[in-house]
Amino acid sequence: MSNLARKYFEQQQTEQKVQNKNQVKIKKSWLTPGEKIIGIVFTGVVCFGAVHLISNQSKIYEVNKDIQKVEVKVNEQQKVNRDLQVQVSELSSYERIFKKAKDMGLFINENDVKVVQKR
Repeated sequence: MSNLARKYFEQQQTEQKVQNKNQVKIKKSWLTPGEKIIGIVFTGVVCFGAVHLISNQSKIYEVNKDIQKVEVKVNEQQKVNRDLQVQVSELSSYERIFKKAKDMGLFINENDVKVVQKR
């Protein structure tokens, strides 16, 4: 009987091995393929948006820098213009013109002097 019991025991072991081999383990994925594709597309859109935003900020910075340079040049030119306006007012004074006329040998003839009025 021991031979029969041994055969029965071996047969049970082989059946268990066959049953274990037939069972296919289904591995559950954390994400489905559709969710993975959506995630990759979303990540790409976010990266593209970030790069686009940074490039726009860089362009805005460059334009602001150019504007500031132009403003500095305008202020310098305004200073030069004010200085020249002061020189014009100093050089066009009546006393200076009269002195220059005397130095050049001109004299005032009251019959030839005409009064001009500003409008």
